Amino acid sequence: MLLQIPGILSSDEAARMRAALLDTTWVDGKVTAGHQSGRVKHNQQLPEDSKLAREQGQQILRALQGNGLFMSAALPQRVFPPLFNRYRGGGFFGNHVDNAIRHIPGAGQIRTDLSATLFLSEPEEYEGGELMIDDTYGAHQVKLKAGSLVLYPSTSLHRVTPVTHGERVCAFFWVQSLVRDDGQRTLLFDLDMSIHRLRQQLGDHEAIVAQTGIYHNLLRRWANP
Repeated sequence: MLLQIPGILSSDEAARMRAALLDTTWVDGKVTAGHQSGRVKHNQQLPEDSKLAREQGQQILRALQGNGLFMSAALPQRVFPPLFNRYRGGGFFGNHVDNAIRHIPGAGQIRTDLSATLFLSEPEEYEGGELMIDDTYGAHQVKLKAGSLVLYPSTSLHRVTPVTHGERVCAFFWVQSLVRDDGQRTLLFDLDMSIHRLRQQLGDHEAIVAQTGIYHNLLRRWANP
């Protein structure tokens, strides 16, 4: 499942975060790349131990917890502390698949079931910089408004096209889901969205109560807490 989620941050929140991030020291983005992806990664990012990155990352995590669409789609068990990158002057990230396991300093390891990019620059502020995600239906081009997020399976081949003008600033992170299988997560998400729509139309109808029971029984069967 590839899902765009608008309004994780407001445009003002995204602008303030972007301004704070740009007024600090950046390092070569290869510091968090694996051997293969490091060969095609040409960007900058904030150090993982940056105090500013930790503070801004906590703001993003709080926003995610309050976003019902993200919670329904991701069913997060653990979320990697958000990192921040920027592309400019022709910077790009070639074809790669994210590492299956990531180490959280001081907190063990996380399995990357889902990858997420939260856009902090407005699309008109830079040229190029599209996130291209491949799946069985072809290549999907993603370039969202500031404060919006794209969520997609970490098994996906993806890339960022060269930024030829301006500057692209984003946060990115990974999610270990309670439901490891993408197909099962998608079915649960579709069922949850259907229940919400029906509840808006019918209230607490007995059929909706039954569907809610089916949802939770499937989640109980498939979850790996």
